[in-house]
Amino acid sequence: MSGNQSNVDSVQSRRVTWEGCSVLLDINDGDRLVFSRLTENSTLKIGKKNYSLRPLIGCPFGSLFQVEYGAEGSKLSRLLRSAEVSNIEDNGDYQPVEEHRDNRELVDNNKAQSLSGEDIEELRRQGATGDEIIEALIANSATFEKKTAFSQEKYRLKKQKKYAPRVLLRRPVARSICETYFTKYPARIGFMRVDTLSLLLSMANVAANSDILVVDMVGGLLTGAVAERMGGSGYVCNMYLESSPYPMDIVRMFNFGDEICKRIVRTSLSDLCSVQNDPSEQMGHDVSATANSSNEQMCSHETLTEPSGMEEIALPSENEVSKCKIPKAGDKASQETIDLWKANGFSSLIVAAPELDTWNTVKDLMPHLSHSAPFAIYHQYLQPLATCMHRLQSEKMAVGLQISEPWLREYQVLPSRTHPCMQMSAFGGYILSGVKICNPESA
Repeated sequence: MSGNQSNVDSVQSRRVTWEGCSVLLDINDGDRLVFSRLTENSTLKIGKKNYSLRPLIGCPFGSLFQVEYGAEGSKLSRLLRSAEVSNIEDNGDYQPVEEHRDNRELVDNNKAQSLSGEDIEELRRQGATGDEIIEALIANSATFEKKTAFSQEKYRLKKQKKYAPRVLLRRPVARSICETYFTKYPARIGFMRVDTLSLLLSMANVAANSDILVVDMVGGLLTGAVAERMGGSGYVCNMYLESSPYPMDIVRMFNFGDEICKRIVRTSLSDLCSVQNDPSEQMGHDVSATANSSNEQMCSHETLTEPSGMEEIALPSENEVSKCKIPKAGDKASQETIDLWKANGFSSLIVAAPELDTWNTVKDLMPHLSHSAPFAIYHQYLQPLATCMHRLQSEKMAVGLQISEPWLREYQVLPSRTHPCMQMSAFGGYILSGVKICNPESA
């Protein structure tokens, strides 16, 4: 009974925020995307004011908040939409109305609005809500009734973002995290688009009860996405090819529990090689040579991954992690687990290391895969993958080799205005996929 109750509590905790959890705040329908960790002292800056995030604790993911004004000042309050508003928005029987008005005679000379800034501040001091201020602006506009229906809707939306900004409480998952980073800081995730990430997981056959070998140099996004799909069964081994592991700070945003964090482990290539083969002088020399070459390749990566001022995306500090008792992922793999990988091999391989030489990295990692194990390698450019594919074919190490280029088109879906977005990403990188085979000649 206690086990079932714990499962119910874990499911409920995923639907409702708690103190110390990571959230994605969508401000004004995508105008700004901010990662934050909910604590008693957390704040969010909207415009020139800071708002406390305390009202967000204990609310379900997907809740909508709006800035409200009162006698005690402005604050974020949860917006509960009425059934009438929901029915209007969800009604699919939209009938286009013939428009007889146009905007040809409208002149933008800043004289159409009779309500001054002092009047708006007086309304705020009197406790008027944001919606009431917007209605007052519309009532005092001399040109609002002359605008077309589309122009009136755009006018309302513009004033709503200014006088009644809204914040959508979103759950940080692989898709939302990838989309946010790709929009704001694409270089930090290797310019990996969300459809590319999905293809990587699919081509590598990431599923429950698997042992996935991952080389993640995109901040931990790939490691977190693999662990999220596996759901706490199997292991995610974050391999690093030098003396120090690669940063994986993004994993903290996934709000993983203890069970999933225990399944995310780290190990170095030298540790795995020293276990797989008998320790000897020659083996130590080969591993040190590999580490030295990896250090040379990683010089530029270390300069790129140095933390810089993140105004929109704030990662939690070590003090916040320890204070909120957040489970930490990425412990060193145990000797028993490494021995198991030595005997059976990994079930699949995923590589996202734009700063490393692709062929040398794959050549060192392929012996640690089990036979018929799928692999997927991501790179921003085509030539490194083409070279790796040619070498894999000539060495007869894999079959089913193919290089895929993901393609994605975003659409704006609105009544009578559905069309492809004006600004889209035309490039999503390349993926080399295949299946490892046993080659007796190379053994």
